[in-house]
Parts: sequence; structure tokens; C-alpha cells
Amino acid sequence: MNQHTSFDLPICLAVEEDAFFRSDEIIKRYIPDLIGQKALVISEGFLIGIYKEKIDDISCDFGNAEIYAMKNASFDEAVAIAKKVCVEDIKVIIGIGGGRVLDTAKYAAHISKAAYICMPTSLSNDSLASPFSVLETYGKARKTIACNIPTAIIVDTNMIINAPEGQTLSGIGDTIAKHTALFDWKLSAKRTGNPVDDFAYALSRMSYDSVYHCDEKNMKSRVFIRILSRALVMGGLAMEIAGSSRPCSGSEHLFAHAIEEYYPDVKISHGLAVALGSIGSCIFQGQSPDGLFGFFRTYGLDVSPETYGITKDMFADIWEKARTVRTGRITILDDIKHDRAQLDEIYSRMTEGI
Repeated sequence: MNQHTSFDLPICLAVEEDAFFRSDEIIKRYIPDLIGQKALVISEGFLIGIYKEKIDDISCDFGNAEIYAMKNASFDEAVAIAKKVCVEDIKVIIGIGGGRVLDTAKYAAHISKAAYICMPTSLSNDSLASPFSVLETYGKARKTIACNIPTAIIVDTNMIINAPEGQTLSGIGDTIAKHTALFDWKLSAKRTGNPVDDFAYALSRMSYDSVYHCDEKNMKSRVFIRILSRALVMGGLAMEIAGSSRPCSGSEHLFAHAIEEYYPDVKISHGLAVALGSIGSCIFQGQSPDGLFGFFRTYGLDVSPETYGITKDMFADIWEKARTVRTGRITILDDIKHDRAQLDEIYSRMTEGI
């Protein structure tokens, strides 16, 4: 881990009802210089169709900004957008969508040095405020690439309440993963002598605690949406301060990456894959998974691998491959022997929800 001496923070984080219809007012309040600058709105074709009224309204608020439908969440696409931004003297990029759009827009803003306004349509993971973009490089291969965090983040609680439930559950999974990620970070620090950044650690722990100990059990409520939004942003800032993804990503993320790389046909979101991984990681770390099981049950997050078409053999293989997907990242997986009987037992516990 590289010790970070300087880091950026978003100038604005607004979590408000109908915020998308008042985005220009919100920006005027925090960053008046951006109003009147040439802007580009980036989203995906199907979202531009679904949220036509809102996206048109945002475009209008920012001087009839061009609306650009991106084709894929790839490095090449981000570079093509950055080229357009530089050539056409665009000063502000507004990303409206889920993780794919936000990661592409964020990286395009990073390359072109444009201000970046992040407007999520769902809260599926902590990439909305993180200093990283996950982009396709060659074919379906994906890489996590460092970049600047957003200048402003605007969350419209109405949008999130109406987003598909699975996307919010995914965001919950990514937040709860910090429990096992922080354990792995401390373990790695002991081995390597690279110190844990206390401030980044505390922010990540607060992110986890705010959702895990949340009194509001209805994830469609404005109170819960506000708490989850802030938790995901805190996770992103913890990574920015640490100068790495360690505060939010440990062995449970290696499990998710192994699914993405070796079993691309498994239909599971990043956050839900991470939630599944957090149960196994918890057990490997010698921590009781009972609290996580109870928490996931409360919000109806299904951690049975069977639900996602992951068989016992696949489950064991994914954990075996998880050791190899990020070489050099020390986690609990470096300490444990591959024990098929234990993995089968974990699989059974997860399938039965115990």
C-alpha cells in the first residue's frame, strides 16, 4: 500500500428527493463556477429511453448539453469520450446510470481533466465515489484502473426507491463486505509492514456499521436510501485516502473476481457475489458468520450459491481460483489450506441459510 499524503474529496454530496430535477440548483449552491460551462451528459441507450424526461431536463439545465449514449463500459469507450471532450472544449461530464456508466464517465473525466458530476440511477456498489474505474480492456477482460473521484455526487432518493430491488441489495452486499476486507487489510499490514491508514480504516468501518446496525429495516425507505448512499460514498473516500482499495476489498472480493473471470456465465451482480464471498471469508478468518446470515435474511438478500446456479464443485473451484486472481494481495486465503470438506460444509450452510 502506498501512503497517500494528499487526496481529493467531492465538493458536493447531495442526497435529496427529486434531486435530478434540481441538479442545476444543487450545483449552483456548491460549485457555481460549473454553471454555464459546456457539458456532456453520458448514459446508456436504454436508460435514456426510460428516464427521458429527467435526462432531457438535466441536459436543459446545463445549457442544452449533448446527450451521449455510450456503447460499452470499456477503456476504449472512455478514451473516445475523453477525446470528444478535449476536442470540443467540454468542461463538465455528467454521468447518469449504474456502475457501468459511472465508471466509464469517471475515467473519461479523469483523462480529459473535465469536472465530473456523478448521478447514480441505482446504488449497486461503492464505485460511485471510489478512485477506481472497472473497465473492459481486451474482449471481456476487465481491469481496475486508478482515476480521480467525482467533483460532485447527486443522489435522487426517488430514483433509488424505484430502481430494481436487486441493485440496492447489491449495494448492501458491497457495503457489508467491508467487515471481512478490514480484517484482511490488518492481516496484510502485519505481514508486509505497510501500515493501515487509521482514518481510512475508521471511515470504512463507519460505512459498514451505519448499514449493518441500521434501525430502518425497509430498504425502500428514504432513511435507508440516505444511509446506504452515504455508506457507499464513505467507502469510496476510504479508498481515496488509503491510496488503494484495501479498506473495501479483501478475500470476499477475490471470490467475486474469480466468478467474473472464470465463470462469466453465472448471472450474479458484483455486490451479491461479494456478499456470498463475505460468508466464506468470515469463516476462514475465524469469525462467526451468524450476524451476517441474520442481516442478509432481514433484507431478503439470498446467499444460497444454488440460487445463482453455482454448484458445490463450482463453489470449491471459485475459492481455489480466488487465491490467484490478484497476485500480491495478501488475505486470509494465503493462510488456509484448500479443504474440500470445509468448503462443502460452508456451501451447505449457505444453501440452508444457517
